[in-house]
Amino acid sequence: MKKGIKNVLLGTAVVSAMMMAASCSGKKNDTIKIGGIAPLSGGVAVYGTECKNGIDLAVEEINAAGGINGQKIEFICEDDEGDSAKSVNAYKKLVTKDRVKVIIGSLTSGCTMAITNLAQAQKVVQIAPAATAVAITDAGNYVFRACYTDPFQGKIGGKFAYENLGTKKAAILYDIGNDYSVGLTDNFTAEYTSMGGSIVSKESYSTGDKDFNAQLTKIKAANPEVIYLPDYYGTVALIAKQLRAQGINVPIVGADGWDGLTDNAGDEVLNGYYSNHYSENSSSAAVQTFVKSFKAKYNKAPNSFAALGYDCVYMLRDAMKASGSTDDSAKIRDALEATNGDYVTGHIVFDANRNPVKSAVMIKLVKADDGKLATAYEATVDISK
Repeated sequence: MKKGIKNVLLGTAVVSAMMMAASCSGKKNDTIKIGGIAPLSGGVAVYGTECKNGIDLAVEEINAAGGINGQKIEFICEDDEGDSAKSVNAYKKLVTKDRVKVIIGSLTSGCTMAITNLAQAQKVVQIAPAATAVAITDAGNYVFRACYTDPFQGKIGGKFAYENLGTKKAAILYDIGNDYSVGLTDNFTAEYTSMGGSIVSKESYSTGDKDFNAQLTKIKAANPEVIYLPDYYGTVALIAKQLRAQGINVPIVGADGWDGLTDNAGDEVLNGYYSNHYSENSSSAAVQTFVKSFKAKYNKAPNSFAALGYDCVYMLRDAMKASGSTDDSAKIRDALEATNGDYVTGHIVFDANRNPVKSAVMIKLVKADDGKLATAYEATVDISK
């Protein structure tokens, strides 16, 4: 090849490469990256997998409708296995490698708390679907939650046990090393006693314990009319078996950590009630549309974690639309704080600490017509009255 022709070809190639690079650098991102952190494996995997199912459904619906401001959502979810150290690793991967500006997660309070200061410092919008510990949003104004707090549902449980169940004597069995369990216990106690009830027995155990018979023997001797069990579904199922085996047949009451019992327990949890974020039996059009779509996609009914994950995505969609931005975290944050709309888990506005103000329901564990364990709406409880 002659030198002149070679130089022309080389020059043409260089110009083409420069034009391509310029074109790529000025191109708008095709997708909106939203990060997710959840326990998709491990002891509380039900929470993470159900929440992710709800998020995936919302993303699918929004993308099918054209996305947000013309962009489609790409949801990138990391498994933290319910381990706070792994939550931190997942956060760092999402922010540094995937460069997300928004994260949904994690699910449990401890794992969520492990990343709130990081999110605030780096101005990453974090919305926790189900972390109920009060201090979650203390890190700052980039941290939100979709669920109510432990004090709120602890008080809901106390009022329900006293007023709806008509009991006057309660026993409590709780995990002394779990902030979730301790917080619920404190607030159940405060509400129940303020209404005129008394705590006749208060026993504790440590995370990971399997034998609760010693504590249950003391509880049985106190002759309570109701027992409060504020823990996650796996531990509650173990306690309930031993409790019923000792002949303690009074109602048992708990909180949203019980969600998942229908697939992980048996008749021992009947005559059991727990506070939750929504009921699939609600007549709300938003709830019924969600339940129908979820069942069509997953061939099962959605629990509250699915509903909360679903709501997180739609709140973010609305905030991005209102702000006119899908990648400016400050603008998204400002618009999210101004949320005022109807979602699956209720009409949501945020208080000064970015906690949602909404109602709570009590769910009853029942036997379905097919003999399987199921849930049914029991009551809506309002502690403001």
